Amino acid sequence: SFAVTSHVDSRTILDMVGAEKLLGRGDMLYMPTEASKPKRLQGSFVSDAEIERLVYFWGNQRQIEMSSVDFDEVAERPLSAQIAAPPDPLLEEAKRLAQEYKHISTSFLQRRLRIGYPRAARLMEALQQAGLVEATQPERQS
Repeated sequence: SFAVTSHVDSRTILDMVGAEKLLGRGDMLYMPTEASKPKRLQGSFVSDAEIERLVYFWGNQRQIEMSSVDFDEVAERPLSAQIAAPPDPLLEEAKRLAQEYKHISTSFLQRRLRIGYPRAARLMEALQQAGLVEATQPERQS
């Protein structure tokens, strides 16, 4: 709490008196969750005039040169070309497993490569795109 004018305001904010005795200009009471009573702290006080001077100073600094982006050109490219993720280091191992075993699955890759489902699923998609495994259609349970 910062300085307030009356003990009623202090009681409203802190549920106890004390904030009315603060001096202002950064003087404050801080109530940590583990404490039973507030601690008195001195924060830094920055006047309105000082803030205006800082804003003026930063406003007059050298402007950053921004590169222009042709959004129409970016929108025309396919999303996969816009987000080029580096290949997974385990992709070669997954390719080897796909060539060695007749049927592989996402859970097979999880077990053999000791990885989680999202990464195994991404590897399976990469193997499907490379033509090493066929995409399977999910079966509906009746």
